[in-house]
Amino acid sequence: MELIREARGLKEDLVRWRRLLHREPELAFQEHETARMVEEELRRAGMEPFRPTETGVAVLLQGGSPGPRVALRADMDALPIQEEGEKEYLSRRPGVMHACGHDGHVAALLGAARLLGRRRRELKGEVLLLFQPAEEMPPGGAQGFIEAGMLRGVEAVYGLHLWTDLPLGRVGIREGPVMAGAEEFRIRVRGQGGHASQPHRTVDACLVAAEIVVALQRIVSRTIDPLEPAVVTVGLLQAGSAFNAIAPEAVMEGTIRYFSEKVREKIYGEMARIVEATCLRAGAEGTLEFRGAYPPLENHPHPLRLLRRAAEEWLGPEGIEEMRPVMGGEDFAFYAQKVPAALAFVGAGNPEKGWVYPHHHPRFDFDEEALPLAAFLYTRAALLHLGAA
Repeated sequence: MELIREARGLKEDLVRWRRLLHREPELAFQEHETARMVEEELRRAGMEPFRPTETGVAVLLQGGSPGPRVALRADMDALPIQEEGEKEYLSRRPGVMHACGHDGHVAALLGAARLLGRRRRELKGEVLLLFQPAEEMPPGGAQGFIEAGMLRGVEAVYGLHLWTDLPLGRVGIREGPVMAGAEEFRIRVRGQGGHASQPHRTVDACLVAAEIVVALQRIVSRTIDPLEPAVVTVGLLQAGSAFNAIAPEAVMEGTIRYFSEKVREKIYGEMARIVEATCLRAGAEGTLEFRGAYPPLENHPHPLRLLRRAAEEWLGPEGIEEMRPVMGGEDFAFYAQKVPAALAFVGAGNPEKGWVYPHHHPRFDFDEEALPLAAFLYTRAALLHLGAA
């Protein structure tokens, strides 16, 4: 197929774009240089990008004849992680790195822009390319794009995620629930500080917090149906400022993950009960708040079938992996709540090259050989949706 040959021919540019972005990562809602780079490349390809939000970029490719509008989405933000390693394209920004493949997503969608631009007159409809900020930080950038009208008139949205849990040469597909709902929580415990040698005259917020952390682990193991996926994780615990002082306050932050509203409500209730009872027993005060909810992502059948067909054209049926649900969250779910949408996972792991570290790890990386396939999948899904042979 000519399109496959062209996608493979873009590899040098795809790698160059990806490494440029990897060296200069930017956090959520701060993707100013990233957005400028995307705009420059789109203009270089003869397109007219615009800003739906401050750091988001979009461009509309109008075909030679009328038809439906489809959208292709890539996320752009990096993570607050200090990158480790010795590769030449290592992050130049202390404490910030692309540890989830978003740099590759942007490069792949820029490649799709090139491929679709060459076929603009043949398009029977329109393709909207969405370079979205802030997937990693709730409430996320998808909501801003939706509020800016980016789904107006859109018939379907397609997304991809480079995935090192899958080996190079595989594409993961799953209909229905594929990524979990995700929310942040914060628990604050207020006690009474004092000298470490006189604990009887204090209310130890550190001890109360430790009891809460342990109790939270019983929610999934003892109150949730074992056949229902759920996660409750405390990722941050801060208390005290000196070795010989009782902490007057402790703060915990973490995340919950779920696929059903019933499980979500159960977790809410159990967490509230644990915080209240533990603090009451110790004579402390506690507060619990939730924020930044992402709903579960459900892949719709029709766009998913087209992504599968596109993947099979490149890899054959043997290259398709039937995915298990993933407990990670994705604000792509907001698009799927509004219009039919599907997200596929592009295998990018390669132990032979050392690309074995999980997403959000300081040494995360992926095999760049996956980039031409990702650009092809974006492009081919749009063409198939618009009726191209």
